[in-house]
Amino acid sequence: MAKKSAVNRNLAVKALVKQYASKRVALKAIANDESLPLEERFEARLKLAKLPRSSSAVRIRNRCEVTGRPRAYYRKLKMSRIALRELGSSGQIPGLVKSSW
Repeated sequence: MAKKSAVNRNLAVKALVKQYASKRVALKAIANDESLPLEERFEARLKLAKLPRSSSAVRIRNRCEVTGRPRAYYRKLKMSRIALRELGSSGQIPGLVKSSW
């Protein structure tokens, strides 16, 4: 089980990303639009830099929904390999059968 503080921090980052998403997209569009004057684009970059760091989507860490483990994460299932194996072995994931030969 992951530290609760790390899981909660990640949830806070997700909330910040959601809160600032529209503002960030608008500022990025202005900053990357080459038809606008350079001063306006630079000003958009400065405003973008003033936003909280954790409001950037790249700061979100994919974590297992079951255990909170940050590594060996399957995006499709939203869980780690360890949780997948445990739940699969106990028969709680439909259609998943542990292979043996």
